[in-house]
Amino acid sequence: EVQLVESGGGLVQAGGSLRLSCAASGFTFDDYAIGWFRQAPGKEREAVSCISGSDSNTYYSYSAMGRFTISSDNAKNTVYLQMRSLKPEDTAVYYCATVPHTEKCVTFAVEYWGKGTLVTVSS
Repeated sequence: EVQLVESGGGLVQAGGSLRLSCAASGFTFDDYAIGWFRQAPGKEREAVSCISGSDSNTYYSYSAMGRFTISSDNAKNTVYLQMRSLKPEDTAVYYCATVPHTEKCVTFAVEYWGKGTLVTVSS
């Protein structure tokens, strides 16, 4: 059974940092890219960043570039999203998900979703 379990969300002030973790199991880590997606209240779910399980190739959305860093620990089948300089508009539920590769870091390419972790950034 495929499982993607997110952790690390919470409440943080604007300008602060958070690190999200995604623990993956039930599939071969190298066969996929793992991504972070988010959904803000009243908005569509969008891609934030993806990382290849095989070669650590990465993709960042425009909003994430320069502030967020995605990384993976293949020995632990875990992907991290380090978020810095957080803004109130980063408030959302953050989901971990699998996509075929980083070039398809988009919601319609997702095969498996985690349940999400809430990030709230106060102004």
